Amino acid sequence: MNFKIYNQATLFYVLSTAIPWLLWFTAGYISHIESNSNLWQLSASIIAFIGLLAPVGIALLLAKGNQELLSDFKQRIFNFKRIKPTYIVITFLLMPLSILLAQGVSLLFGYSIEQFQLAKSFSFTSGVFPVWFMLVIAPLLEELAWHSYGTDCLRARFNLFKTSLLFALFWGIWHFPLASIKDYYHSNLVEDGWLYSLNFLVSLFPFVIIMNWIYYKANRNIILPIIFHIAAGYFNEVFATHPMSKVFQTCLLSAFAIYIIYNDKSFFFNHKTI
Repeated sequence: MNFKIYNQATLFYVLSTAIPWLLWFTAGYISHIESNSNLWQLSASIIAFIGLLAPVGIALLLAKGNQELLSDFKQRIFNFKRIKPTYIVITFLLMPLSILLAQGVSLLFGYSIEQFQLAKSFSFTSGVFPVWFMLVIAPLLEELAWHSYGTDCLRARFNLFKTSLLFALFWGIWHFPLASIKDYYHSNLVEDGWLYSLNFLVSLFPFVIIMNWIYYKANRNIILPIIFHIAAGYFNEVFATHPMSKVFQTCLLSAFAIYIIYNDKSFFFNHKTI
């Protein structure tokens, strides 16, 4: 694959940060306005959702008029040829198994076995949008941006290891203003304590390494990262998981990320195109 057509990395990342930040900080301010009217909550939700849409809109804008880019986008969405079943299985099962194993590890440290029960409610709200909807639509929209343009424009400049670390760092920064929106997942993390906020940021690094490994091993198929991302969000909400178990999950995912890097060094550290 010739990644040279993905040559607008700076523009993509500047716009994909600036526009959501502006909208999300605005939504955060509005979400804290005390009012008997639902209008403010509706406004905050819509503004926040537009911020979520921004990166995929920017990716499409950069591809506008470039038939080679548009063709590459399309074929990667529907390309399921030559994908080894191993990567499909990992896509579907790694995140649910990792959180279950993490909960099992937590029992050794005195945390409750009740974590294995189905959660009675979600751990956060998402304004006027149902949480189950956001657990699907947010990963879908994000990965349509990150794995249509965002990852490959970094891969044009760096090897896969550096690409993954740089993107994880950006992704953590990108999420930052969501902590300002009342009752959103990230604002609840801040209220739960610094350890859980820090864990979220740290967890992005092994998560991105594994997701990008799947993405390139699956011939840059965009659907698998979408499913992987949805599974991560959904299965971290479906059980009555203690926040500390998510810290253990980060440790488990980090161990797996180190394992795949160690066993496939050339794949991660060679700069040649894939």
